[in-house]
Amino acid sequence: MPATSAAAPRFLIVLALLALYLVWGSTYLATKVALSVWPPFLLSAMRFLLAGALMYGAVRLSGAAAPSRQDWQRAAVVGLCLPLFGNGGTTFAQQYIPSGMAALLVATVPMFLALLGWASGLAPRPTAKVLLGLTLGMGGLGLLMSTRSTAPVLLPGHPLLGTVSVLLASLMWSVGSLYSRQKPIGGSPFLGVGMQMLCGGSFLLVAGLLHGEAAVFQVSHVPLKVWGAFAYLVTFGSFVAFSAYIWLLRVVEPALAGTYAFVNPVVAVLLGWALAGETLNTGMLGGAALIVVAVALVVLGGRRPTRPVEDSQG
Repeated sequence: MPATSAAAPRFLIVLALLALYLVWGSTYLATKVALSVWPPFLLSAMRFLLAGALMYGAVRLSGAAAPSRQDWQRAAVVGLCLPLFGNGGTTFAQQYIPSGMAALLVATVPMFLALLGWASGLAPRPTAKVLLGLTLGMGGLGLLMSTRSTAPVLLPGHPLLGTVSVLLASLMWSVGSLYSRQKPIGGSPFLGVGMQMLCGGSFLLVAGLLHGEAAVFQVSHVPLKVWGAFAYLVTFGSFVAFSAYIWLLRVVEPALAGTYAFVNPVVAVLLGWALAGETLNTGMLGGAALIVVAVALVVLGGRRPTRPVEDSQG
C-alpha cells in the first residue's frame, strides 16, 4: 500500500515539490529549444529511454530484486498514460502553441487530480480550502491567458490542435497518476520509476516511428545548444523531477502533488521574460500572485491524515 504523508519527512516532501515547481517549469523552455531540431515523439522517447535505463540499471546493480510480470504490467499502464500521452502529447503540442501557453493549459492537472481522486475514492473529498485554492489557481491562469502571447511557434496556424493535445495530455496524466497511487510497483519506488520510463519511452519510440519522424531526423545535425537542452531534459526533467513526482504520489494527496502545474506557468513566464525578451505586465504579475495564494491554500487544505489506500492485487 502507498505510504501516507505522515511516514515521509517533511523536508523531503518540500524538496520534491520544489523540484517539480522549478525544474518542470523550466523544461518548457528547454523543450522549445530542443524541438528546433528534434521531432516531438523521438525527443520524448530518447529522454525517457535514457533516463529510465540509467535509473533501472542503477537500482538493480545496487541489489534490488527483479520485478515481477505484474510490476511490468503496472509500469506499462503508467508509461502509457504519463510519458506517452502526458509528456508526449504536451511536447507534440508545443509545435503549435507557445511553451508558456502549454504550461498554462497543463495547470488543469490539479483540478483533474482532485476531482478524479475524489470520484474514484483514492482521495478524500476536497476541503473548502483546497476548492478555494483550485478556483483561485484557475483564476490566476485566466489572467495569464488573457495576455496575448507574441512568442513564435514552429508550426503556426493550428492552435486548436495544440490546445486539444495538451488538455488530453493533462487528463491522461491525471489518470495515470491516480493509477500509480492505487497500484504502486513493489519494492523500491525508484526501480518502478525506471520501469515506467522504459515502458513510456518504448511507446514514444513506436509513436515517433509511426509518425515518420525517423525519416526527417539526423543526429549529426543537432547543434551543441540543443544537446545541452536535451541533457537538461534527461537529467533534471526525467531523472530528477519525474522520480520526485512518482514518489510524491505515494506519500501525499494527489491534489498536493499536482500543484506543480500551477507554479510551472509562473516559472515559464518569468523565464520567457528573463531569457526570451517576452513582456511582463500587470496581468501576468496578478495571475502569478493568485497562483501563489492558490498553492498555499491547497497545501494547507491538504494537511490532514488520510487512510492509506489498499493495494489491489491482480
